[in-house]
Amino acid sequence: MQVAAPERSATAVATAITVSGVSKWFDTADGQRLQALQDIALEVPAQAILAILGASGCGKSTLLNIISGIVTPERGTVRINGVPSKEFKDWRSVSYLFQDDRLLPWRTAIRNVEFSLEAGAMPRTERESRARDALNLVGLSGFEDAFPYQLSGGMRSRVALARSLVLEPCILLMDEPFSRLDAQTRSLMHAELMRIQEMRRMSIVFVTHDVEESVVLADRVMVMAPRPGRVREFVDIRLERPRDPTRAEAAQYIQRLRALI
Repeated sequence: MQVAAPERSATAVATAITVSGVSKWFDTADGQRLQALQDIALEVPAQAILAILGASGCGKSTLLNIISGIVTPERGTVRINGVPSKEFKDWRSVSYLFQDDRLLPWRTAIRNVEFSLEAGAMPRTERESRARDALNLVGLSGFEDAFPYQLSGGMRSRVALARSLVLEPCILLMDEPFSRLDAQTRSLMHAELMRIQEMRRMSIVFVTHDVEESVVLADRVMVMAPRPGRVREFVDIRLERPRDPTRAEAAQYIQRLRALI
């Protein structure tokens, strides 16, 4: 059974995420103030895919946490669908896929996916139906009753993705969710994500330190410079999909991005 894309309003905003002049400091153990981000500015058009690329420690995850509302910046603003994040109410339309799959080991796959729906008043039968559809969407039909320990790493990642998609988000935030997978499984997950993004028409922002991954997935790559984290350059990836990172056109982007990091 194919899951239809959620309907989008004719008055949907053109820009899903706007970050303006965002800076962030953290207190260190020795009482110092460490600046993690400096004057970050970016825009993510609706239904576009932005990769945040940079070396470890440059503030990529901190920026993603600020976009998600988990962390508050000292300076600057974030707007979600045109609304300041402090005033934004519909956070259920924004899903966050973490680096770890964070599956509950005592729950089956379908019960892990249902977990995202349990905060509301949705009837159990509807929760189960939507969770089953989400698992089907990521290619796990038939594994609804499997526990996490019975699943491979790639299948666990699919369950985590289904849990993020079951809310039918307009925006999907991803913090290196495929970094722990082997190369073949990661490539399969890339293809799955592109298929689902085309079907659901989500806006996606994902953090990565994998240059090839950014070229395969993103419409635009924001390269960050470290200490403090700041925008070094934006690179638009003008390649048709599906993308093969071994082809000459992709290799040129990969070489350019590696030179920027």
